[in-house]
Amino acid sequence: MAASSSSSSSIKPIFTTRSKSSNSSKSSLLSFLHNTKPKPISLKFSSHNSNYTTPPSFTISNSLQTALETSELHVSKFQDDLNVQAVTPKPTILVSEKLGEAGLAILRSFGNVECLYDLSPEALCEKISQCDALIVRSGTKVTRSVFEAANGKLKVVGRAGVGIDNVDLQAATEFGCLVVNAPIANTVAAAEHGIALLASMARNVSQADASIKAGKWLRSKYVGVSLVGKTLAVMGFGKVGSEVARRAKGLGMNVIAHDPYAPADKARAVGVELVSFDQALATADFISLHMPLNPTTSKIFNDETFAKMKKGVRIVNVARGGVIDEEALVRALDSGVVAQAALDVFTEEPPAKDSKLVQHENVTVTPHLGASTKEAQEGVAIEIAEAVVGALRGELSATAINAPMVPSEVLSELAPYVVLAKKLGRLAVQLVSGGSGIKSVKLIYRSARDPDDLDTRILRAMITKGIIEPISASFINLVNADFTAKQKGLRISEERVVADSSPEFPIDSIQVQLSNVDSKFAAAVSENGEISIEGKVKFGIPHLTRVGSFGVDASLEGNLILCRQVDQPGMIGKVGNILGEHNVNVNFMSVGRTFRRNHGIMAIGVDEEPNQDSLKEIGKVPAIEEYTLLHVSYSVRLRAWRFIIGGATSWGPQSC
Repeated sequence: MAASSSSSSSIKPIFTTRSKSSNSSKSSLLSFLHNTKPKPISLKFSSHNSNYTTPPSFTISNSLQTALETSELHVSKFQDDLNVQAVTPKPTILVSEKLGEAGLAILRSFGNVECLYDLSPEALCEKISQCDALIVRSGTKVTRSVFEAANGKLKVVGRAGVGIDNVDLQAATEFGCLVVNAPIANTVAAAEHGIALLASMARNVSQADASIKAGKWLRSKYVGVSLVGKTLAVMGFGKVGSEVARRAKGLGMNVIAHDPYAPADKARAVGVELVSFDQALATADFISLHMPLNPTTSKIFNDETFAKMKKGVRIVNVARGGVIDEEALVRALDSGVVAQAALDVFTEEPPAKDSKLVQHENVTVTPHLGASTKEAQEGVAIEIAEAVVGALRGELSATAINAPMVPSEVLSELAPYVVLAKKLGRLAVQLVSGGSGIKSVKLIYRSARDPDDLDTRILRAMITKGIIEPISASFINLVNADFTAKQKGLRISEERVVADSSPEFPIDSIQVQLSNVDSKFAAAVSENGEISIEGKVKFGIPHLTRVGSFGVDASLEGNLILCRQVDQPGMIGKVGNILGEHNVNVNFMSVGRTFRRNHGIMAIGVDEEPNQDSLKEIGKVPAIEEYTLLHVSYSVRLRAWRFIIGGATSWGPQSC
């Protein structure tokens, strides 16, 4: 520390650490995105001492083994007016295809952005191990090899657009990487392009343009067809498909649609009739494709389906090239079954220069321009940048593809219950002793709302994460929690119970039951022989409200001591004195009992983790029959104990 040599006193900063878990109820809802492996921490030193003509500033970097999942460094006392500040390394965001400047500005304000275009698959795999996020469009293939090469560092992949067929979702889920897209910003642009191709094809605009530029005047050759009164079949009634339908209705067309997942009321609101796949093929004069590309839809338009169409049908595709068998389409065009086609997308992009389909005189083509408007490009860039930055911050995203997709307004309402769900899962697993391990979990949600008005997918995922995370050697997060549970043979069921409470709040309580397991705290076992705990959200804070058959009221923060005792005077004082003598601060106590002077449970919240001596002294109090220490937020300081789940051995926290 040579920079301190000009000062009369040496620089001796004294600092302490405070775990973020002590304020876990206010932590990021998707903190699972943050890698729990120790990371280098940089400390910036600067001095305001007037003895310096130019105040010195220097940085010390060290790979500190953090005791908790994440820690904040705080200065408690220092000499020579020295300020010490922890600097968290900025995440690295790789942009592999061109993105609008507005989106890049958002990314640069949060992390280190690297724009590397036209990377080969090998170069991408080599680079990805240094990146926390990757943003692509449709050209970059994010394969399993990419996720394997990332080695767990890649936290989020953002697709700047609607489709995600160029991202291996299964691999992303297995490796715990969130995938988000931008489904809204380019919706109107894609729909407008679909209508433009529809009208251009019907009136032979591109062919007539080319003929005039070639010095020809062929008015009789390029007689078109009218759109008014014709039937348009929209294949895929999602965001883009429904917008195309609205615009086609405005052109006087009769619109039908096929989509096995579209709600009938949504179609009726637009004035569209939902029909079967075969009915759409048989009755349509025009067909507009808006379906995703997956194993079910790949080459779904082939020789067989073209044979079912009305002769002279016209086809528009602004979705995905792979849904059409291009060789079959050429045959259908040659035979006259398909009169014309207008294509913005192709199986291989760009298509071969000698492609029979592209060169066909009855085909209008554009180079994947569906989202190519200035407004859409800027909107997509902003939308995907905000989604990626939000994911890196640990925020819930309504555009997540491989995590429970919940509308933003529902996410906002469920936010405090998400925290409660995760903590109940963590507490439940700590109540289990060895034996055959956890195989069956039942989740019970009590709510005054109609079951159809209660979306619990995000809560289920967070409870699953809370249960699996402490007992698995794998990195578990919201994305792969369900996948990992299935791998381990963990069966999770859900039940909704009508509660006599206000429907203003989505959930009255959440109960977690573990069946066919032994408990290290017998009082947690209900009359049905299951480990059972229940919690509520009070004033925005998660609380434990029931353990087994005993009612309690314990704020879920820090560490929690549970004691089953004979209900008699003086118990709170005795336990409090023991903890005080060991310098353990009690932040609350709650007692629940079956009935007077029988048995009860004392729940004690403590700021510090009690040592074994203090816990043993509590256990020696004659009226206390059993006790256990529960960690509401896990850290690497917890001692290890063997735990069996689904026949697989892993490590978790030690019982007391």
